[in-house]
Amino acid sequence: MIQLLIHAPTPGSLERARRNAANLHKADPQAQLEIVANAGAVAAALADAHPTDAHLVLCQNTLAATGAQAPAHIKTVSAAVLHIAQRQADGWAYMRA
Repeated sequence: MIQLLIHAPTPGSLERARRNAANLHKADPQAQLEIVANAGAVAAALADAHPTDAHLVLCQNTLAATGAQAPAHIKTVSAAVLHIAQRQADGWAYMRA
């Protein structure tokens, strides 16, 4: 089974990550997928809802630094860097959008 983490640190990379996620889900509906957004991508994710948001994970460090809050339906992690490292240690593939 495919397990893919797509890292999106900028608004442009978030846009690419969302397209990649939609394409992967279309090609392999069984794939496990996360879009991990941090830095500038967090504000972009909060400003523009998207059908792939079920796969979105926001960095709590970025939220705290910017004074933003994630809606209840969007998952957060304490630190994107730690979450990415943990997923890779668990065998997930990493892609930077």
